[in-house]
Amino acid sequence: MRTKSLKKNRINVVTLGCSKNVYDSEILMGQLKASGKDVVHEEEGNIVVINTCGFINNAKEESINTILEFMQKKEDGEVDKVFVTGCLSERYKPDLIKEIPNVDQYFGTTELPGLLKALGADYKHELIGERLTTTPKNYAYLKIAEGCDRPCSFCAIPLMRGKHKSTPIVDVVIEAEKLAAKGVKELILIAQDLTYYGLDLYKKRNLAELLEALVKVEGIEWIRLHYAFPTGFPMDVLDVMNRESKICNYLDIPLQHISDKILKSMRRGTTKEKTTQLLKDFRAAVPNMAIRTTLIVGYPGETEEDYQTLKKWVKAMRFERLGCFTYSHEENTHAYNLEDDVPEDVKQERANEIMEIQSQISWELNQAKIGQAFKVVIDRKEGNYFVGRTEFDSPDVDNEVLIDATKNYLKTGEFATVKITEAADFDLYAEVVTV
Repeated sequence: MRTKSLKKNRINVVTLGCSKNVYDSEILMGQLKASGKDVVHEEEGNIVVINTCGFINNAKEESINTILEFMQKKEDGEVDKVFVTGCLSERYKPDLIKEIPNVDQYFGTTELPGLLKALGADYKHELIGERLTTTPKNYAYLKIAEGCDRPCSFCAIPLMRGKHKSTPIVDVVIEAEKLAAKGVKELILIAQDLTYYGLDLYKKRNLAELLEALVKVEGIEWIRLHYAFPTGFPMDVLDVMNRESKICNYLDIPLQHISDKILKSMRRGTTKEKTTQLLKDFRAAVPNMAIRTTLIVGYPGETEEDYQTLKKWVKAMRFERLGCFTYSHEENTHAYNLEDDVPEDVKQERANEIMEIQSQISWELNQAKIGQAFKVVIDRKEGNYFVGRTEFDSPDVDNEVLIDATKNYLKTGEFATVKITEAADFDLYAEVVTV
C-alpha cells in the first residue's frame, strides 16, 4: 500500500561531490526560498533534487546509487518527485534517461532556470549572493569562476562545466558582504582554476586585485585559496598574502604528478624543474605557508621508475597537506585514448604508500608545533572536545585541533588562541590561552 509523505511540497536538496556542488546547491536553495518554497538540505521532503557528481568512477557510482535509492523511495510512496541535476546529469543525460527513465526530469549544470521552473519557482536574476548556506555558520565557499580552459588529459571537468568564466569582482564582493552579514567569518575561494581568474573579463590574471577588494569586507577574518593551477600562477597574489593578515598563509595547488614524461602526457604544461622552482618561490615569498596538493598515481604508462621519481619528490618537498588518488579512466577525455595499463592493485598500493609517507611527514611537522600558540576557529563540538582549525587547515580535508571541552567553554564559530600540547599524524591537541 502506498503511503503519502507527511512533508507536503517540501523540497529536499541532496548534494554529492565537491565544494563547487555545495555552492550550486546553496544557490538553488536561495532561489527556491525567494520564490516562497519550503526547502531543506538533506532532510525529509516529498520532492527531491539530487545534485550529482560525475568526476571519477567512485563519484559516479555514489551518484547513481543515490538516484536509485530515491527512485525506490518514490516507488514505495515515500517521496512524490525526484529531479536530478549536476555534473553526472550534464555528462550522461541520454544514458541516464535510458537507464533510469522514471526520474521526473534531468537537468545539466547550466540549466538552473529550467530546474526552478520544474519546481514551480522563478529564476530571479537580482539575487546576487543570495543563498542558503549549508556549511557551519563560520565559513562558506565562494565560487569566483565556473568552468576550465585547461587541456589536462585525465580531466572531464570541461565536459561538465564548460569553458572558464570569471565572476566580476563587484559581484564577488556583494556576495562576500552578504555572507559576512550572516556571520560568516571565513571565505573559502573556489573555482576549477583560481590561477586563471580574470583573464576572460579583464584580459589579465586578476586574483590579487580580487583579494585586495575582499579583505575590505567587514566581518571577514580569513580568506582561503583553493584549487590554483601551477602554470601561469600570478605571483602578485603572494605579495597580498604577505601584506594582508586576513588572507590565510595557505594554498591548495593540485600538482598531479612530477615525472616529466607523465606531466607531458597529462598535458599539464609544466616540468619537474619548473614545478619544483615554483614551490621554492612560494616558500621564499611566504615562508610559513601551508601548501596542500593532490597527486594521481596509476596514470596510463606510469612505470615503476616514474612512480619512484614521484615518491622521492614527495619525501623531498615535505608538503604540509597532501592527498593521493588512483587514476580513473574517463570517457571522452584525451587520456581515454591511452591504455589504462597499470593494474588496480598496483594503483592502490602506490596511493597507499604515498599516503604513508605523507602521514610520517605530517606527524613530524605536527611535532614541531608542540608548545606553539595558534589562532584557531571553532567549527563544532564533538564528544568531549571542541574541534577547531588553524589558518593552515581547510575544513573536512586537513588537520584539526582538539580542545578539552570539560575544561573550557568555547563558542562555535568564534576564534580562540590555543597552545599545542600534543600532536598525532593529523590531529593536534591544545589548551586555551585566550578567547
